[in-house]
Amino acid sequence: MLFGTDGIRGKVVNSPSNDNYAISQISEERSISPRFMRLIGEALTRLISVGEEVIIGWDDRPRNKELVNDLTIGLHLGGAVVCHAGICSTPALHNALLEKNASFGCMITASHNPVTDSGIKIFDCHGYKTNKNIESELSELIIQLASEEREVDEIDEVELSIPDSLFEADSAHQELSVVRLAEFTGLFGTPNLDKIILDCSKGAPSYWLADFLRKQGIEAFEVSQNAPALNHNCGAGELAPTDSWTWLEAARSEHVLINSLQKTESGKIIGAALDGDGDRCLFIESTENGCKVLDGDGMADHILRAVNGQWTLAASIESDLALSSSLERLNADVKFIETAVGDRWLSYSLKDEERNVIGVEDSGHLVLSCPHPHGGRTLVGDGVASLLAVICAISVEERPAEFERGFKRRISINNTNRSLWTGDNELADQIEHIASTIIGGFQRQSIEGEPNLMMMKTEGVSIGIRNSGTQAKTNVSLRCSPGINTQKPLEIVKLIVKALTEALTN
Repeated sequence: MLFGTDGIRGKVVNSPSNDNYAISQISEERSISPRFMRLIGEALTRLISVGEEVIIGWDDRPRNKELVNDLTIGLHLGGAVVCHAGICSTPALHNALLEKNASFGCMITASHNPVTDSGIKIFDCHGYKTNKNIESELSELIIQLASEEREVDEIDEVELSIPDSLFEADSAHQELSVVRLAEFTGLFGTPNLDKIILDCSKGAPSYWLADFLRKQGIEAFEVSQNAPALNHNCGAGELAPTDSWTWLEAARSEHVLINSLQKTESGKIIGAALDGDGDRCLFIESTENGCKVLDGDGMADHILRAVNGQWTLAASIESDLALSSSLERLNADVKFIETAVGDRWLSYSLKDEERNVIGVEDSGHLVLSCPHPHGGRTLVGDGVASLLAVICAISVEERPAEFERGFKRRISINNTNRSLWTGDNELADQIEHIASTIIGGFQRQSIEGEPNLMMMKTEGVSIGIRNSGTQAKTNVSLRCSPGINTQKPLEIVKLIVKALTEALTN
């Protein structure tokens, strides 16, 4: 399987001499080349008719234009019409796809990964990220194409890399954000925020979001323009949901947003960070002695405390257990769904819901309903929209109490051989035995979309083990409900990490 949790990502390398090597680079080394991107383009055309349109957007990584050129060549070789949407965020590409009625949308990005990486996220004609069936089919087509003779003359490559049309996706996203703000203001209230420091990870919104907020009467300053590069010492990708700092630690931080924060009274929203491709957002909140991350769970809680009526909440298996266990405190009637990790699973779980919807991951991905350019509604994860929704929601003065936080701990085991962890093999049985020896009553549960996930739950405790879909690591996540003594659960996690480290690393 060539696809991970969210598309394909890897370190960008020069094109090898043949297609099979380009495939092995991504499958074995997680390295991506322009030649491999050409294969993706050709494979995509096997799923559409000749003459159908594919739109491409990209973030500002140094080698993305090479990848865009070869993806364009591959699409043209297969008979597609190609539109270039320019440098933009992922939600901007999503909107452009729907505006253009394209058959596929391709976003060239590696999200929060280092600037040396890149990759591709693929959306279908309805604006949903590709599912596992399509990704399996594309992987098979890519391997099949590599066995065929398909050389192209250099002179033809230049012509084939030229798009058939252009679309200003970033400008259209700014116009859409005006509409979204009007909707959130009507649903909640006018933003009641004096000042905020923004860190858009040097992505597309870093050039316009601060000015956009200033026009709404909010004193906003963008700081990621001072960062060395996209995602380097900036953005949501370098923040964890449980991060906190004293004011002294913040002043010494290399992260441009944290370093820019000033001491203020406790309980104030003082900063916000997007990731490199702009599809998620984390806030920074002042505390008694410093500041902390307000993660996706806390953001969703602010929104849910401000609404009424019937809502559906979808939350990933890494969200705070307290978020779902304390829904009765809300004024709204909230139905709960648990999903796999990845915002696409949030969207899939919500797409047929007739209620108002919100999807959340603690990493800052919020999936919200959005106007479709041609009428009706669509679902999208948009960091700018998430920011606007939260600052409007917190302006509501009277709302139910905030949920009491549970306990979360996530540990990553780096440089693992992920093929050795399947979630249902002998190693998984060994892990289950470790947990049950210390705390009885654990039961395994499966979640759609996570083939290698092992989820174990008992009263008030949840332990999940899964391979990262984007990097060579395996993650162990512990969640405890409020009031649960964490001593034994932490002991279990320590033993699990030890066993997995021995089994999965050299």
